[in-house]
Amino acid sequence: MITKALDGLWARSLATAQNVANANSPGFRPVRVSFEEALRAAARQGPEALGNVRASVVQAPVTRAGGEMRLDLELATASATSMRYAALIDLLGRQLQIQHSVIRGGQ
Repeated sequence: MITKALDGLWARSLATAQNVANANSPGFRPVRVSFEEALRAAARQGPEALGNVRASVVQAPVTRAGGEMRLDLELATASATSMRYAALIDLLGRQLQIQHSVIRGGQ
C-alpha cells in the first residue's frame, strides 16, 4: 500500500511541476492527479486489489474563474505532496528497520 501511495504522490509531483512550468502559457489548463479514494477502496478489498490501483490524471475543471492555473495553489499542492512523500519514506524506512531486526534475531 505504501508503494502505491508513493507512486500516486510521484505522479502528483510530476503533474504539479508541469502545471508550474506552464504557468504563463496562454490557454493552459492545469492537470490534477487523484488516487487516494481508489487506494482506500482497494485496501478494503485486500492486497490483490492494490495491484490494480493507478493514479488518475485529469485536466482541472473549468470554474467561474475560468480554467486558470493558480500558482499559489500549485505551490501548496507541491508542499503537501512533498511532506506526504517524506512521511511515507520515513514509515517505509522504519518498517525495513523492523524487518532487519527480526531477521537478525533482535540484535
